[in-house]
Amino acid sequence: MRLSVLDRSRVRAGHSHPEALRDTVTFAREAEQLGYHRFWVSEHHGVPGVAGSAPTVLAAAVAAATSRIRVGTGGVMLPNHQPLVVAEQFGVLESLFPGRIDMGLGRSVGFIEAVRKALGHDKDDAAEFGPRLAELLGYFTGDQPVRGYPADGLRVTPFVLATGAGAQVAAAHGVPLVIGAFRGEEAMIDAITTYRAQFRPSTWAADPYVVISSTVAVADTTEDAWRILVPEAWAMAYSRTRGEFPPLSAAEDILAEPMTTRERALFEQSLQGHVFGTPSEVEKALDALTERTGADEVLVTTSTHDRAAMLNSYRQLAALYH
Repeated sequence: MRLSVLDRSRVRAGHSHPEALRDTVTFAREAEQLGYHRFWVSEHHGVPGVAGSAPTVLAAAVAAATSRIRVGTGGVMLPNHQPLVVAEQFGVLESLFPGRIDMGLGRSVGFIEAVRKALGHDKDDAAEFGPRLAELLGYFTGDQPVRGYPADGLRVTPFVLATGAGAQVAAAHGVPLVIGAFRGEEAMIDAITTYRAQFRPSTWAADPYVVISSTVAVADTTEDAWRILVPEAWAMAYSRTRGEFPPLSAAEDILAEPMTTRERALFEQSLQGHVFGTPSEVEKALDALTERTGADEVLVTTSTHDRAAMLNSYRQLAALYH
């Protein structure tokens, strides 16, 4: 199975945003040594617990610190940016690190209204994702009236992150699809089926290519693997009740604190839909997931407070398939 990594530069309690970014670069070197295929970084704005706000800048640092692993974004949120600028940024990346750059693109807008206003966009801009994607790709193929140097003529593989109508957009443009397993399996499989049925071969891909994004936690015991998931699950519950996404706290601190009924419900909900357990349990679950979906690749995104536990999880996961 082809395995890749999506790291969101999560901030840990007691640590700073700059530390989180430096941890991402260090983690990329470790992921390369473990044999992961890609290392992607994400885009978030105005979120206290996430340091990754400029993915193309961070991707450049990651690519400079590594030598073989593919590097990309999961993703650049196209509604936030002018397509020409995005093309230029990826053209620079591909020029500096030829053959190693992936252009993962999403259609999400800012997390809250104040962030959207600061970015100069609103929720309705997500509806323009398809035309913006077409414009962006045109700068690489030379099909725009403005030449997008240095992107013009370069081949940077685009990926579409499926939210909303993302699967249909990816199919219409003939590009690989990235879809989260946390969407719910029925919805995910429906989207993949639609993508494959509507896929139109293009200069970017001759056949459909599906990447499943999933949180995966591996440890020596099922309980230890579950604890890896606790900090992120609590951060999600916290954001839903307080409107702010916090840095990651230690699992033992979270479990020792009382929760309201609503917090408990949201916390338990956030723990659903992930793959976790001992190596044999995870291997069985991932093999079953890829068999049901026909996925070509799994993009693993696992955040937790205990960095050593996170790295051990990725290490044990890599050992299963390499």
